Amino acid sequence: MGFGSVWHWVIVLIVVLVLFGRGRVSEIMGDFGKGIKSFKEGMADEAKAADAPPPPAAQIPAQPAAPVEPQTTTDATKQS
Repeated sequence: MGFGSVWHWVIVLIVVLVLFGRGRVSEIMGDFGKGIKSFKEGMADEAKAADAPPPPAAQIPAQPAAPVEPQTTTDATKQS
């Protein structure tokens, strides 16, 4: 009885059905299918968003730089 034989998989299937029950297995598979569908929709949405051009950047008006006042030295700072 090898790992890939038909009887091996039949026994595994029977054990899974006994442990989880038929309703629980179908519920798990339904949730799995919904997850795959949601994943595919998300990937399609990302592809559409990547194809769309980015929105224009907000224009910030240029503000003139504030004038810099020249520093004046006093005689007290020169003599120190």
